[in-house]
Amino acid sequence: MNASLRRALITVADAVTDAADLTTALIGGAAGAWLGYTYYPPSWSEDGHLAATGTIALITALALNSLAGIVINPVRRTINTRRAVPKAIVRAAAASLEEGLAQVAAATAEDAAHRAAEAAWHIDRSTNFLADKNRWQGFANAEAVFYLAPGVYLHHESVEARGRQQSRFSLVTGDGDDPVTVTRMEEIHHRLAARAAGLPVATDIRIPRTEVDMV
Repeated sequence: MNASLRRALITVADAVTDAADLTTALIGGAAGAWLGYTYYPPSWSEDGHLAATGTIALITALALNSLAGIVINPVRRTINTRRAVPKAIVRAAAASLEEGLAQVAAATAEDAAHRAAEAAWHIDRSTNFLADKNRWQGFANAEAVFYLAPGVYLHHESVEARGRQQSRFSLVTGDGDDPVTVTRMEEIHHRLAARAAGLPVATDIRIPRTEVDMV
């Protein structure tokens, strides 16, 4: 189920159970107040009458709410279970150096995809386009690519500049063209539009290619 739809359903279910809880208490209280006010010994004083009415209303509200809880509480427990964050996947410890290396390589690739999606904020301020980590493919060398169109990818890598690590995004095609560094979404749009129209696109900075195995 879509995560947004799941959260919406949980919110609605929460509201319904809370409303049902409050409604039963109000109905019980109103019924108790009516009974206490209508059926009371005439010999009682006005103060005794009001005190008895309030007591009966409270007892009736609690009793009806408790009965309703037989149905509401299991529903509420189910909602809380659905709301709970899934437990992290626990992977078995590596039995060999080769297995450990494979686990670390897979984790590095996953980490690269997440870092690329987070760093994409610098060039894409739209609503979750390049920031969608599920569309990034990470590699064991900590680089990642984002599929844009047939034969066109956005490549992300971390490079050292001015004494610190910085993200670099470049447009890569399957035609053997040199990768082109991009810093804004309009650059990507311009180059894709030119490619779609069959127009030549000049290259910018030459970025060495890296042979990597997909994990």
